[in-house]
Amino acid sequence: MKNVGFIGAGVMGKSMIRNLMKKGFQVTVYSRTKSKAEDIIAEGAIWRDSAAECAKGQDVIITIVGFPKDVEETYFGEKGIIANSEDNAILIDMTTSSPKLAAKIYDEAKAVGKHALDAPVSGGDSGAKAGTLSIMVGGDKEIFEKAMPVFEAMGTNIIYEGAAGCGQHTKMANQIALTGCIAGVCEAITYARKTGLDIQTMLDSISAGAAGSWQMSNMAPRMLKGDFDPGFFIKHYIKDMNIATEEGREAGADLSISEAVLAIYKDLEAKGLGDMGTQALLKHYLDV
Repeated sequence: MKNVGFIGAGVMGKSMIRNLMKKGFQVTVYSRTKSKAEDIIAEGAIWRDSAAECAKGQDVIITIVGFPKDVEETYFGEKGIIANSEDNAILIDMTTSSPKLAAKIYDEAKAVGKHALDAPVSGGDSGAKAGTLSIMVGGDKEIFEKAMPVFEAMGTNIIYEGAAGCGQHTKMANQIALTGCIAGVCEAITYARKTGLDIQTMLDSISAGAAGSWQMSNMAPRMLKGDFDPGFFIKHYIKDMNIATEEGREAGADLSISEAVLAIYKDLEAKGLGDMGTQALLKHYLDV
Protein backbone atom coordinates (compact mmCIF):
# COMPACT_ATOMS: atom_id res chain seq x y z
CA MET A 1 0.00 0.00 0.00
CA LYS A 2 2.30 2.73 -1.26
CA ASN A 3 -0.08 4.77 -3.42
CA VAL A 4 -2.25 7.22 -1.50
CA GLY A 5 -4.79 9.64 -2.90
CA PHE A 6 -5.39 12.61 -0.63
CA ILE A 7 -8.32 14.96 -1.04
CA GLY A 8 -8.15 18.20 0.92
CA ALA A 9 -5.03 20.32 1.43
CA GLY A 10 -6.11 22.68 4.18
CA VAL A 11 -4.48 23.55 7.51
CA MET A 12 -4.43 19.92 8.64
CA GLY A 13 -4.28 18.08 5.33
CA LYS A 14 -1.15 19.71 3.99
CA SER A 15 0.97 18.63 6.95
CA MET A 16 -0.51 15.13 6.83
CA ILE A 17 0.43 14.89 3.15
CA ARG A 18 3.99 15.93 3.94
CA ASN A 19 4.29 13.29 6.63
CA LEU A 20 2.99 10.58 4.30
CA MET A 21 5.60 11.56 1.69
CA LYS A 22 8.34 11.52 4.35
CA LYS A 23 7.39 7.91 5.08
CA GLY A 24 7.79 6.93 1.44
CA PHE A 25 4.20 6.99 0.23
CA GLN A 26 3.52 8.30 -3.25
CA VAL A 27 0.78 10.85 -2.66
CA THR A 28 -1.63 12.10 -5.32
CA VAL A 29 -3.61 15.15 -4.28
CA TYR A 30 -6.70 17.13 -5.14
CA SER A 31 -8.01 20.27 -3.50
CA ARG A 32 -10.68 22.69 -4.64
CA THR A 33 -8.11 25.49 -4.84
CA LYS A 34 -4.96 24.31 -6.60
CA SER A 35 -2.97 27.36 -5.52
CA LYS A 36 -3.20 26.15 -1.91
CA ALA A 37 -1.42 22.94 -2.92
CA GLU A 38 1.38 24.43 -5.03
CA ASP A 39 3.98 24.04 -2.29
CA ILE A 40 3.30 20.35 -1.66
CA ILE A 41 3.21 19.72 -5.43
CA ALA A 42 6.68 21.28 -5.60
CA GLU A 43 7.72 18.92 -2.80
CA GLY A 44 6.67 15.83 -4.73
CA ALA A 45 2.90 15.38 -4.48
CA ILE A 46 1.15 14.54 -7.77
CA TRP A 47 -1.76 16.81 -8.71
CA ARG A 48 -5.08 15.65 -10.16
CA ASP A 49 -7.88 17.91 -11.36
CA SER A 50 -10.77 16.19 -9.56
CA ALA A 51 -11.55 13.92 -6.64
CA ALA A 52 -12.51 11.18 -9.10
CA GLU A 53 -9.15 11.36 -10.89
CA CYS A 54 -7.34 11.48 -7.55
CA ALA A 55 -9.04 8.23 -6.49
CA LYS A 56 -8.09 6.22 -9.57
CA GLY A 57 -5.21 3.78 -9.21
CA GLN A 58 -4.78 4.32 -5.46
CA ASP A 59 -4.48 1.70 -2.74
CA VAL A 60 -5.79 4.14 -0.13
CA ILE A 61 -7.81 7.34 -0.54
CA ILE A 62 -7.89 9.81 2.35
CA THR A 63 -10.30 12.71 2.61
CA ILE A 64 -10.20 15.62 5.03
CA VAL A 65 -12.60 18.27 3.82
CA GLY A 66 -14.74 20.89 5.51
CA PHE A 67 -18.31 19.87 6.22
CA PRO A 68 -20.55 16.78 5.97
CA LYS A 69 -22.01 18.11 2.72
CA ASP A 70 -18.47 18.23 1.30
CA VAL A 71 -17.93 14.63 2.40
CA GLU A 72 -21.15 13.56 0.65
CA GLU A 73 -20.16 15.35 -2.57
CA THR A 74 -16.73 13.74 -2.48
CA TYR A 75 -17.88 10.15 -1.90
CA PHE A 76 -21.17 9.69 -3.74
CA GLY A 77 -22.39 9.85 -7.33
CA GLU A 78 -20.73 9.22 -10.68
CA LYS A 79 -17.89 11.62 -9.85
CA GLY A 80 -17.45 10.37 -6.29
CA ILE A 81 -14.57 8.34 -4.97
CA ILE A 82 -16.67 5.26 -4.23
CA ALA A 83 -17.49 4.97 -7.93
CA ASN A 84 -14.00 5.86 -9.16
CA SER A 85 -11.70 4.01 -6.74
CA GLU A 86 -10.21 0.58 -7.38
CA ASP A 87 -11.65 -2.70 -6.15
CA ASN A 88 -10.54 -3.39 -2.57
CA ALA A 89 -9.36 0.19 -2.14
CA ILE A 90 -9.44 1.53 1.41
CA LEU A 91 -11.37 4.80 1.73
CA ILE A 92 -10.53 6.76 4.87
CA ASP A 93 -12.54 9.83 5.79
CA MET A 94 -10.57 11.86 8.33
CA THR A 95 -13.00 14.79 8.29
CA THR A 96 -14.88 15.30 11.52
CA SER A 97 -18.33 14.48 10.25
CA SER A 98 -21.62 12.75 11.01
CA PRO A 99 -21.53 9.21 12.43
CA LYS A 100 -24.60 8.43 10.32
CA LEU A 101 -22.81 9.58 7.18
CA ALA A 102 -19.80 7.41 8.09
CA ALA A 103 -22.08 4.38 8.31
CA LYS A 104 -23.64 5.25 4.95
CA ILE A 105 -20.22 5.52 3.28
CA TYR A 106 -19.22 2.18 4.82
CA ASP A 107 -22.35 0.44 3.53
CA GLU A 108 -22.14 1.86 0.00
CA ALA A 109 -18.41 1.13 -0.29
CA LYS A 110 -18.86 -2.45 0.96
CA ALA A 111 -21.65 -3.05 -1.56
CA VAL A 112 -19.19 -2.49 -4.43
CA GLY A 113 -16.19 -4.33 -2.98
CA LYS A 114 -14.41 -1.46 -1.28
CA HIS A 115 -13.59 -0.73 2.35
CA ALA A 116 -14.38 2.43 4.32
CA LEU A 117 -13.02 3.68 7.62
CA ASP A 118 -14.04 6.80 9.53
CA ALA A 119 -10.92 8.19 11.17
CA PRO A 120 -11.27 11.73 12.52
CA VAL A 121 -8.25 13.24 14.24
CA SER A 122 -7.37 15.39 17.22
CA GLY A 123 -4.20 17.36 17.90
CA GLY A 124 -4.65 20.49 15.82
CA ASP A 125 -2.23 22.00 13.35
CA SER A 126 0.73 21.36 15.67
CA GLY A 127 -0.08 17.65 15.89
CA ALA A 128 -0.53 17.44 12.13
CA LYS A 129 2.88 19.04 11.55
CA ALA A 130 4.63 16.83 14.10
CA GLY A 131 2.91 13.63 12.97
CA THR A 132 1.54 13.09 16.47
CA LEU A 133 -2.19 13.20 15.80
CA SER A 134 -4.66 11.14 17.79
CA ILE A 135 -6.65 9.08 15.28
CA MET A 136 -10.00 7.51 16.19
CA VAL A 137 -11.03 4.78 13.76
CA GLY A 138 -14.33 3.09 13.03
CA GLY A 139 -14.97 0.27 10.54
CA ASP A 140 -13.80 -3.32 10.10
CA LYS A 141 -10.90 -4.14 12.42
CA GLU A 142 -8.97 -6.12 9.81
CA ILE A 143 -9.06 -3.12 7.46
CA PHE A 144 -7.95 -0.84 10.30
CA GLU A 145 -4.96 -3.14 10.88
CA LYS A 146 -4.14 -3.22 7.17
CA ALA A 147 -4.18 0.59 7.04
CA MET A 148 -2.01 0.99 10.16
CA PRO A 149 1.20 2.00 8.28
CA VAL A 150 -0.74 4.87 6.72
CA PHE A 151 -2.08 5.99 10.07
CA GLU A 152 1.36 5.69 11.68
CA ALA A 153 2.74 8.17 9.17
CA MET A 154 0.39 10.82 10.54
CA GLY A 155 -0.27 10.01 14.18
CA THR A 156 0.93 8.30 17.34
CA ASN A 157 -2.23 7.63 19.36
CA ILE A 158 -4.13 5.42 16.91
CA ILE A 159 -7.07 3.53 18.39
CA TYR A 160 -9.69 1.24 16.90
CA GLU A 161 -13.05 2.39 18.29
CA GLY A 162 -15.46 -0.17 16.84
CA ALA A 163 -17.90 -0.44 13.94
CA ALA A 164 -18.47 2.18 11.25
CA GLY A 165 -19.37 5.52 12.82
CA CYS A 166 -17.62 4.81 16.12
CA GLY A 167 -14.61 6.90 15.12
CA GLN A 168 -16.90 9.87 14.57
CA HIS A 169 -18.75 9.25 17.83
CA THR A 170 -15.42 9.23 19.67
CA LYS A 171 -14.44 12.52 18.01
CA MET A 172 -17.75 13.98 19.16
CA ALA A 173 -16.85 12.98 22.72
CA ASN A 174 -13.48 14.67 22.21
CA GLN A 175 -15.11 17.90 21.05
CA ILE A 176 -17.58 17.80 23.94
CA ALA A 177 -14.73 17.45 26.43
CA LEU A 178 -12.86 20.28 24.75
CA THR A 179 -15.70 22.76 25.25
CA GLY A 180 -15.35 22.75 29.01
CA CYS A 181 -11.54 22.84 28.86
CA ILE A 182 -11.20 25.84 26.59
CA ALA A 183 -13.98 27.76 28.33
CA GLY A 184 -12.35 26.99 31.68
CA VAL A 185 -9.01 28.37 30.48
CA CYS A 186 -10.71 31.55 29.24
CA GLU A 187 -12.56 32.01 32.53
CA ALA A 188 -9.37 31.43 34.57
CA ILE A 189 -7.61 34.13 32.53
CA THR A 190 -10.60 36.44 32.94
CA TYR A 191 -10.68 35.88 36.70
CA ALA A 192 -6.93 36.51 36.97
CA ARG A 193 -7.22 39.73 35.01
CA LYS A 194 -10.14 41.00 37.08
CA THR A 195 -8.47 40.20 40.41
CA GLY A 196 -5.10 41.72 39.52
CA LEU A 197 -3.03 38.55 39.19
CA ASP A 198 -0.10 38.27 36.81
CA ILE A 199 -1.71 35.99 34.26
CA GLN A 200 1.43 34.15 33.16
CA THR A 201 2.43 33.51 36.76
CA MET A 202 -1.05 32.16 37.45
CA LEU A 203 -0.87 29.84 34.44
CA ASP A 204 2.59 28.62 35.42
CA SER A 205 1.26 27.88 38.89
CA ILE A 206 -1.83 25.90 37.96
CA SER A 207 -0.90 24.24 34.66
CA ALA A 208 1.31 21.61 36.32
CA GLY A 209 -1.40 20.55 38.75
CA ALA A 210 -4.87 19.08 38.57
CA ALA A 211 -6.13 21.98 36.41
CA GLY A 212 -3.54 21.34 33.72
CA SER A 213 -4.69 20.46 30.20
CA TRP A 214 -3.56 20.54 26.57
CA GLN A 215 -5.68 23.65 26.10
CA MET A 216 -3.95 25.40 29.00
CA SER A 217 -0.47 24.44 27.83
CA ASN A 218 -0.97 25.14 24.13
CA MET A 219 -3.82 27.61 23.71
CA ALA A 220 -3.41 29.87 26.75
CA PRO A 221 0.02 31.16 25.60
CA ARG A 222 -1.46 31.99 22.21
CA MET A 223 -4.36 33.78 23.86
CA LEU A 224 -2.00 35.94 25.92
CA LYS A 225 -0.05 36.90 22.79
CA GLY A 226 -3.25 37.84 20.98
CA ASP A 227 -2.56 35.05 18.50
CA PHE A 228 -5.96 33.95 17.24
CA ASP A 229 -4.78 32.42 13.97
CA PRO A 230 -6.54 29.13 13.26
CA GLY A 231 -5.08 25.81 14.20
CA PHE A 232 -8.73 24.87 14.08
CA PHE A 233 -11.40 27.25 12.76
CA ILE A 234 -14.27 28.43 14.92
CA LYS A 235 -16.62 27.75 11.98
CA HIS A 236 -15.47 24.13 11.84
CA TYR A 237 -15.79 23.71 15.60
CA ILE A 238 -19.37 24.97 15.35
CA LYS A 239 -19.98 22.35 12.67
CA ASP A 240 -18.60 19.64 14.95
CA MET A 241 -20.61 20.74 17.95
CA ASN A 242 -23.82 21.00 15.95
CA ILE A 243 -23.32 17.32 15.09
CA ALA A 244 -22.41 16.43 18.69
CA THR A 245 -25.39 18.18 20.25
CA GLU A 246 -27.77 16.67 17.68
CA GLU A 247 -26.41 13.19 18.35
CA GLY A 248 -26.56 13.89 22.09
CA ARG A 249 -30.20 14.91 21.96
CA GLU A 250 -31.08 11.77 20.00
CA ALA A 251 -29.26 9.65 22.60
CA GLY A 252 -30.83 11.48 25.55
CA ALA A 253 -27.48 12.84 26.81
CA ASP A 254 -27.31 16.05 28.89
CA LEU A 255 -24.84 18.33 27.08
CA SER A 256 -25.85 21.60 28.73
CA ILE A 257 -22.28 22.92 29.15
CA SER A 258 -21.42 22.10 25.54
CA GLU A 259 -24.59 23.79 24.33
CA ALA A 260 -23.76 26.94 26.33
CA VAL A 261 -20.23 27.15 24.89
CA LEU A 262 -21.56 26.42 21.40
CA ALA A 263 -23.91 29.39 21.74
CA ILE A 264 -20.93 31.64 22.53
CA TYR A 265 -19.05 30.38 19.49
CA LYS A 266 -22.08 31.00 17.29
CA ASP A 267 -22.22 34.56 18.60
CA LEU A 268 -18.54 35.05 17.70
CA GLU A 269 -19.19 33.68 14.22
CA ALA A 270 -22.11 36.10 13.84
CA LYS A 271 -19.63 38.89 14.64
CA GLY A 272 -17.43 37.79 11.74
CA LEU A 273 -14.87 35.76 13.70
CA GLY A 274 -15.61 32.32 12.23
CA ASP A 275 -12.24 32.10 10.49
CA MET A 276 -10.31 32.61 13.73
CA GLY A 277 -8.97 29.75 15.84
CA THR A 278 -10.97 28.26 18.69
CA GLN A 279 -8.74 30.09 21.20
CA ALA A 280 -10.53 33.26 20.09
CA LEU A 281 -13.25 32.22 22.57
CA LEU A 282 -11.34 34.58 24.87
CA LYS A 283 -12.69 37.49 22.82
CA HIS A 284 -16.14 36.79 24.23
CA TYR A 285 -14.81 37.29 27.76
CA LEU A 286 -12.89 40.41 26.80
CA ASP A 287 -16.10 41.95 25.47
CA VAL A 288 -18.24 41.07 28.50
